[in-house]
Amino acid sequence: MILARNLGCHLIADLACAHGLDDGTHIENALRSAAEAARVTVIDVRLHHFGEGHGVTGVVLLAESHISIHTWPEHGLAAVDIFVCGAHARAEAALVELCGALHGTVVMRRDIDRLALPAI
Repeated sequence: MILARNLGCHLIADLACAHGLDDGTHIENALRSAAEAARVTVIDVRLHHFGEGHGVTGVVLLAESHISIHTWPEHGLAAVDIFVCGAHARAEAALVELCGALHGTVVMRRDIDRLALPAI
């Protein structure tokens, strides 16, 4: 029997009908709030705005991994990637926070357990 140990949760989601997706400051605040809700440690935040009326791509580098987003304001869509490790980290809380901040609805979601398998 092979025993695996759960190292973390990798949650991938698409949010529809979201708002503020062309506002870099709003996106940064939402990402920072999501990290706080997830009980993780922010190391750095990097964002790129694609210009007036266009989307934002960003990543929050965490001691526990990362949270990233790419937005399409013209479609009201945000693609979110939340990967957190550690017993205290809460990926679900980060997603709930992002949904609230962006007023979005999850239309696609995948949860991936990141496992440590013993060496063979």
